[in-house]
Amino acid sequence: MLANEAELVRTGGTLELLGDPTETALLVAAARLGIDPERARVVYPSLREIPFESERRYAASVRDFAGKPRLFAKGAPERILKMCDRRAGHSGSASAALDRDAVLDRDAALDRDAALAQAERMAGRGLRVLALAHGDDSGGDPRGLELLGLVGMLDPPWQGVADAIRACQAAGIRVVMITGDHAVTAWAIARELHIAQPGDAGVMTGAELEQIDDAELARKLHTTSVFARVTAGHKLRVVEAAKAIGHVVAVTGDGVNDAPALEHADIGVAMGRSGTDVAREASDMVLADDNFVSIHAAVEEGRVTFDNVRKVTFFLVSTGVSTLIVIPLSLVFGLPLPLLPAQLLWLNLVTNGLQDVALAFEPKERGVLDRPPRPRNEPIVSRLLRERAALAGAVMAACVLWLFIDALETGRGEVYARSVALTGLVTAMAFHVGSSRSEHRSALSLSPFSNRFLILSQVAAITLHAGALNFGPTQVVLRVMPLSLLDWGRAVLVSSAVFAAVELHKWVRGPSRQRR
Repeated sequence: MLANEAELVRTGGTLELLGDPTETALLVAAARLGIDPERARVVYPSLREIPFESERRYAASVRDFAGKPRLFAKGAPERILKMCDRRAGHSGSASAALDRDAVLDRDAALDRDAALAQAERMAGRGLRVLALAHGDDSGGDPRGLELLGLVGMLDPPWQGVADAIRACQAAGIRVVMITGDHAVTAWAIARELHIAQPGDAGVMTGAELEQIDDAELARKLHTTSVFARVTAGHKLRVVEAAKAIGHVVAVTGDGVNDAPALEHADIGVAMGRSGTDVAREASDMVLADDNFVSIHAAVEEGRVTFDNVRKVTFFLVSTGVSTLIVIPLSLVFGLPLPLLPAQLLWLNLVTNGLQDVALAFEPKERGVLDRPPRPRNEPIVSRLLRERAALAGAVMAACVLWLFIDALETGRGEVYARSVALTGLVTAMAFHVGSSRSEHRSALSLSPFSNRFLILSQVAAITLHAGALNFGPTQVVLRVMPLSLLDWGRAVLVSSAVFAAVELHKWVRGPSRQRR
């Protein structure tokens, strides 16, 4: 509690913990042993502080202890034990906190190997282990200290984290643990959370990482999922090595030492509750609840958002292609324009505009996290969708031209023919937006009620168009006229060809058939 920067603040009947979770846990442990941390800090005022750094692997505080400077240190057992040449006995107030095990037997000399073995056993249970020591302050690096004991802390994973990690792995996302904890602790937690995968080479420590170059590190990344006893520089090297072999790297962190890795990652994610200001400033986003499950949910939502952007873009491009084909072909064949500028504007702003907005609300598809990540250089409209957009646009253009030419041959005039052609394109869009709901799955396998906005938009588009054909002012502006039920039936029948064409393309070019 003396080599500790955390605080316990009592507000009314509640106790608020301020600071690093490890340090607040130590203060709570001291309080449960009947020691008041705030009173102890007043009785033994600070003379000098040595803050924790990942390279140093310990923190220390020099206190005025009965008129003499006394150094109190806590840190990694292997680091603290190098500073110690004796251990505390079982008498005195300090012994109240000691665990009377084989390491701290009465009158036994300090056995570093036994102490390290005990720390390993504790770490093997998934505990974060710190060694505690005190002694005279030499003014330089601490030495000649007295080992007070070992403390183990359990930091259990949040509920649902293991499932979220498995889901990320199923989605092609590699989850890697980079920690300052003991290698044994890190491996125990990694196995519990399924971060350690079959075939993994085990834990790589910071000391081992320093013995290899960047090229070797990049090779070992394929079989190493756990890095332990690392410094800020080590974390940064792992991030840079992963980026160098083509990975998109997201890093989570909360401390000052995490800032370089957060800054250089493709996506830095800081902890909102326990994170430091430095970590938050270095990150691209802040995790409000400090929960890995939220990262999994964000990845899923990101994929759904991208899918919907892609669906809307495909729908707009393919309907645009249809008009780009219709106008030039009509000129080539010496036909009157099938669609006037005002009619094209009506399509884009009203009928088309309603449906593309509704398509953006399409719910997630089944198995959205079961497919591998897309290449980072893949465009929104992929090669497959460009092929499909050209097909859909060509079919819609053919439907419109056929309806237009057929209507002209009746001898009822261009206004009638354009009304039929425009209606054919409106109904074709209503069919096409339905087939645009999924890139690979058939629209017939999707529930029509899963996106109620889309149903409403299709009904609204048809209703508005029917109203425009029969409302005097819009008849003048759009140069259209009312159509009979037979005309509507013919338009619906012909324009349904685009739905059939796109669904056939999904079947022919679907993922399962492409793998054959």
